[in-house]
Amino acid sequence: MSLRSFSLDRILLLFLSAISILFSSGCASTDQPSASTTQSAMVVTANPHASKAGRDVLAAGGSAIDAAIAIEAVLSLVEPQSSGLAGGAYLLHFDKQTGEVTAYDGRETAPAAISDTQFLQESGESIGFLNAKNSGLSTGVPGVLAMLQLAHKDHGQLDWGEHFNAAIELAENGFSVSPRLAGMIERFGKYIPSTPEQGPTQAYDYFFDDNGAALTAGTVLTNLDYARTLKKLAQSPNDFYTGDIAAAIVAKVQEPPRAGAMQATDLAAYAPLKHSALCTDYKGYTLCGPPPSSSWVAVGQIMGLIEHSHGFSEGGADTPANWALFAEAQRLAYSDRDHYVADNTFVDVPLQGMLSPAYLQSRAALINANSMTQDISHGDPWSYQAPDLKVALGEDATNDMAGTTHFVVVDHNGNVVSMTASVESIFGSTRMVGGMFLNNQLTDFSFKPKDDQGVPIANRIQANKRPRSSMSPTIVFDAQGEFVMATGSPGGNSIIAYTAKTLVGVLDWGLTPQQAIDLPNLVARGEQVRIEKERASSALIQGLRDYGYTVHESAGENSGLSVVVRRNNGTLVGGADPRREGTIEELNP
Repeated sequence: MSLRSFSLDRILLLFLSAISILFSSGCASTDQPSASTTQSAMVVTANPHASKAGRDVLAAGGSAIDAAIAIEAVLSLVEPQSSGLAGGAYLLHFDKQTGEVTAYDGRETAPAAISDTQFLQESGESIGFLNAKNSGLSTGVPGVLAMLQLAHKDHGQLDWGEHFNAAIELAENGFSVSPRLAGMIERFGKYIPSTPEQGPTQAYDYFFDDNGAALTAGTVLTNLDYARTLKKLAQSPNDFYTGDIAAAIVAKVQEPPRAGAMQATDLAAYAPLKHSALCTDYKGYTLCGPPPSSSWVAVGQIMGLIEHSHGFSEGGADTPANWALFAEAQRLAYSDRDHYVADNTFVDVPLQGMLSPAYLQSRAALINANSMTQDISHGDPWSYQAPDLKVALGEDATNDMAGTTHFVVVDHNGNVVSMTASVESIFGSTRMVGGMFLNNQLTDFSFKPKDDQGVPIANRIQANKRPRSSMSPTIVFDAQGEFVMATGSPGGNSIIAYTAKTLVGVLDWGLTPQQAIDLPNLVARGEQVRIEKERASSALIQGLRDYGYTVHESAGENSGLSVVVRRNNGTLVGGADPRREGTIEELNP
């Protein structure tokens, strides 16, 4: 989407706004950077090594896209439990000069020979998530590298391959295992195959010594296989899809037990997608994110439901009634998302209807200011778009896991990247190739192709299809089309709630990015409401119970929010999630 490709009404609004600014004695925006003005730059990621790598690329004259490539290459090494070059991603890019907002889709695809019942036993029961995860059955054709190549072709400033230098140096010379990585190995290492009967053991050999002891925080870890992979990719990135790396990926996926169906032709045929961003208005702002197979439409719905409801009262984040409204908007949006959203090259998704103001108003009318809505189910957005396209869909049976990362980059020219990347669950499939963890993204499909009534499920497994994702990188603009905010998070299906929380915190409650991130995470999906007990006050929890919710006091929420906000004077302020190891790097002009 181009933020300059608005309706006639919006163009008139922009013209009147510009006239107002020119002739206002006290409001001249002399502090607003123009497209040609060098401004501050900022990087926020979930790991200090990655933040520094992104900063160094920007300091060398790289663009936001150049920095994103360097960041993901480092994260693949130092945060392998969350994302990697053998996984997938969505990248949202704002081009300051043209006003274009582009969504790059690097989501994995299912192999052509896949079976829609591959995660089921002959009895029709699931083979179990762990058996599915730790297998070749779960690995989709990786998309993040091809996506980054496409984005680099469009917006890169540095030569391809220069971006990998920091990751190569860390892989060869070693990096200190972070407390979070060590904790993940300690907690989830028991699920990593340690014998050939359980599955390939490269991950076990990487994380455990000869005595079976797990790596501890501070241990210096090298990954020479990954360094060699990056050197190959720096010279010939297509090797990932048609060369030796591709052959090794296919061989590992086809290795027993529970071998997958991926073939060399699947990798060779992979193509990243490039879309206009999906955008919606909110209280004078424009919110943008990627279209399906991403679930960002649910973020847009949450905000639209809030706008068309009775609204927030004074008191902001200190008022339980405001949190109850946020929770009700989530419940309504999740019910639509779970039913309708899937890869829309395979399934018609009523995006226009789901974001229609009239539809959102009708759904918001279900929200009661004094008590929770009982028995929330999906609505009928087709009635607000194209009733003749309406088809019956089965009740969803998808599980979303939380092995994901998010980062934000704003470069000196005002270009912005908001990117979420994933290997799906912790350490992906646990199978490794070239020092990289292969994803287990195919478990993001519904394990059952049909519901109990025999009706096909939107997010069922189909050949070459992208599994539905909760990843929702977001960029916000003001009425003049100026960048205001970039946000996003990991966290499985809770990504939608985590991301929306920061939008509400900054845009509605007037908080800084860090204050918005530090708010308790609240996730309301179906009949359950979860809230972080260590961050939520007893008054807030009791207020939600008084509203009618059965509140689960969560010991922790697996968010990893990275946020950058542009102040009115053009300066940048960032926020990094203390629930992970995020850091902020700022570069002055």
